[in-house]
Amino acid sequence: MVSRFEHPAGGYKKMFETCEELSEPIPATVIGRIPSFLKGSLLRLGPGLFEVGDEPFYHLFDGQALMHKFDFKNGQVTYYRKYLKTDAYVRAITEKRVVITEFGTFAYPDPCKNIFSRFFSYFKGVEVTDNCLVNVYPIGEDYYAVTETNYLTKVNTDTLETLKKVDMCNYVNINGVTAHPHIEKDGTVYNIGNCMGKGATLAYNIVRTPPTQKDKSDPIEKSKVVVQFPSFERFKPAYVHSFGMSENYFVFVETPIKINLLKFLSAWSIRGSNYMDCFESNENQGTLFHIARKEPGEYIDHKYKGAAIGMFHHINTYEDQGFIVVDLCGWKGFEFVYNYLWLANLRANWDEVKKAAMMAPQPEVRRYVIPLDIHKEEQGKNLVSLPYTTATATMHADGTIWLEPEVLFSGPRQAFEFPQINYKKYAGKNYTYAYGLGLNHFIPDRICKLNVKTKETWVWQEPDSYPSEPLFVQTPDGIDEDDGVLLTIVVSPGSQRPGYLLILNAKDMSEIARAEVECTMPVTFHGMYKP
Repeated sequence: MVSRFEHPAGGYKKMFETCEELSEPIPATVIGRIPSFLKGSLLRLGPGLFEVGDEPFYHLFDGQALMHKFDFKNGQVTYYRKYLKTDAYVRAITEKRVVITEFGTFAYPDPCKNIFSRFFSYFKGVEVTDNCLVNVYPIGEDYYAVTETNYLTKVNTDTLETLKKVDMCNYVNINGVTAHPHIEKDGTVYNIGNCMGKGATLAYNIVRTPPTQKDKSDPIEKSKVVVQFPSFERFKPAYVHSFGMSENYFVFVETPIKINLLKFLSAWSIRGSNYMDCFESNENQGTLFHIARKEPGEYIDHKYKGAAIGMFHHINTYEDQGFIVVDLCGWKGFEFVYNYLWLANLRANWDEVKKAAMMAPQPEVRRYVIPLDIHKEEQGKNLVSLPYTTATATMHADGTIWLEPEVLFSGPRQAFEFPQINYKKYAGKNYTYAYGLGLNHFIPDRICKLNVKTKETWVWQEPDSYPSEPLFVQTPDGIDEDDGVLLTIVVSPGSQRPGYLLILNAKDMSEIARAEVECTMPVTFHGMYKP
């Protein structure tokens, strides 16, 4: 699953260039045959505007949100894209400067204001961005573009028009929610975010948003907190990007990557900072694994701990014979991987890209196994009895259960990231296959398939081609877990048509078809297939 190619020509730099939105959908040139069951839309989100006037954005997660859409109809494909008309985008375009501070870019005061106006602007409090560039998912009958703050952006997925800005703080005790909710078959949405808990200390709430309401009311207005996890440090919550959910349990992995809340509030208001300035690592914490029952929402106060990792994406979580199996994409150590995702790093020449990545944490696909039946007399003994894994859980004298993972994949500076599974049928269940985006020194250059039981791998890769997260769509009459296709957007700067939608057979990773367009496309993060 390791990359076969180097990238000395630097074609990947095209992924980080500003592009214009389209006034109308454009037809794609189809090579191969589009499967007849693909009749909906592929929706993707990512940054598209990397500078405003003379002011650049500095981090990968700063560019203004651009929504992409590939429509399938009668074997033909069209492509369309529009910028989300968020407050961050509209004000930036209107004032021709960065107006709202983003993840790694500070918004300086308006230079046209006098010194007193600029001084007082620092004391108005934190103006949180609504730049929803990370993902899109359904809530009830509506669709929302999201980032990791308290704001969601309601969108029309047919026209890509921006409809409404929603503040989750108006409905639940939450400071922000992740871009990676879990959605059950009936449409119930679960998500997690940090909050102010008991005794003026930080905590993490799991929020439940119900499915479509019979009275057609907004499900978001009926969102409720179902369970709360404690924070290891009172004023320094961990950075949370996703969480695990099995049939009966939530799993929250508290990494040592922290948000210094006091620094966040004071630095922002007095000297001007961005989000990245407020992250730090607790080198002594390790990684904590918290679990809670879904029904009723109940925190289980066992102390599960492992060595320090950074972690963004869970792959799948399921229960088996009294254990919770947690598969995730980890990064060894306590350093924050986002430190290596500055645009200057990603736009560097290939040798410099590789040199910087060599200093970054090493990526691994890991399996942890959490025992549910704990007996203190079993100190020093491996509590994991599942026959198919080498992961261990050992009781220590202080009652801590130390978790050692099984490594499902590891390659030097070769990450298996942005993972996907056959979510509709296997989310929260014992499964076999995961699909991911292969990062070569942080540059995406292949699509990967991993058998989590045998560790067998398959790869799709072409020279100077830079794909995105693969989304699995099951064949309607499919029986096997991997009966289906993968959809991914590929940037191919040297080609006559430099961007295309690629359709792969999920069984053997062979190409079924591609739909090429005569325009470049920037990087995208996450998205969904809407039937």
